[in-house]
Amino acid sequence: MSGLTIEVALAALENAAEPARAAQMTSYHKQKRRVLGVPNPVINSLSQEWRQQLTAEGDGVAARCALAQELWASDVFEARIAAAKLLTQARIKEDAEVWELLQSWLADFDSWAIADHAASAIQKRLQAQPERLDTVEGWTSSDHMWTRRAALVSTLPWAKLPNPKAEELAARERILGWAARYVPDRNWFIQKAIAWWLRDLSKHDADRSRAFLAEHGAAMKPFARKEAAKYLPASESDPKSDPTGARAAQ
Repeated sequence: MSGLTIEVALAALENAAEPARAAQMTSYHKQKRRVLGVPNPVINSLSQEWRQQLTAEGDGVAARCALAQELWASDVFEARIAAAKLLTQARIKEDAEVWELLQSWLADFDSWAIADHAASAIQKRLQAQPERLDTVEGWTSSDHMWTRRAALVSTLPWAKLPNPKAEELAARERILGWAARYVPDRNWFIQKAIAWWLRDLSKHDADRSRAFLAEHGAAMKPFARKEAAKYLPASESDPKSDPTGARAAQ
């Protein structure tokens, strides 16, 4: 049995707590759950130490999943982030248990910081097995806003591919289809996720990002349209032109 118990892990987080920071974070993240005020670099270091310890003790992925689930169940802000970080790893030989655990957390998402750290772990599992996009597509019709949002945040790697292969381009188009269906949703976090995806895409395929905005930009919220076009230059011949094409659409 590992010496790294949930009590030991929570104590380590408690020892790194900064009360003044906790008050600021509670206000900023609008948290109702307990916030300790642990800086993110400290959570990074602790999660790496825990991963190494569990690996050295021979307990592997199963022990990591068990500790991650206990950290998540504690409902402490930093513990949930640490739980996600414990499972954020590109190569996991047998990752079915990790994938199932990450999916089980979706319904609990209620904070962008926690949700985005969990989405980073989900990204690795999707990259490991892209066929899991079939499951993610089901999230796009969820009644839970954070689950719908996770479908875009978890698939950001496909927006960042510099030289995508044919199957990767097909996946990209599939995800852009989800984003297009989200456009009428006026929720700020959904609009932000659309903008995030398009902004990242514009760094690698400006034409495709611009085409999406030309078709759907007028229906997006102004802040999202502006964010999505952040790296799209205006026409050199007309510096006042709108790179999104939204004005023409209007």
